[in-house]
Amino acid sequence: MPRGDKSSYTGKQRRMARHIEEGYEQRGLTESEAERRAWATVNKTTHGGKKSGSGRGKAEDHSPERKGGRLGAKAAASRPAAARSASAKKAARTRKRRAG
Repeated sequence: MPRGDKSSYTGKQRRMARHIEEGYEQRGLTESEAERRAWATVNKTTHGGKKSGSGRGKAEDHSPERKGGRLGAKAAASRPAAARSASAKKAARTRKRRAG
């Protein structure tokens, strides 16, 4: 099997990679870098391509998925309390406006 062949991946893994890639592209990464990172995340999470059969799988490792949330929280925590409060109030007003 040549490098880059995705035939051993399940449909769920392909969807997962596509969604992760879209998120990276929205953040401004190039298409090729977003694809590379997306597949790296899928490989770390699901331990590579899956083959069918009972008892052949490993437990999934969701640590790379949590990592992004921690990084975002760290960035927010470094902002002053007044700035965080203003952002929260603005978001609440927007949600209220959309709902009502």
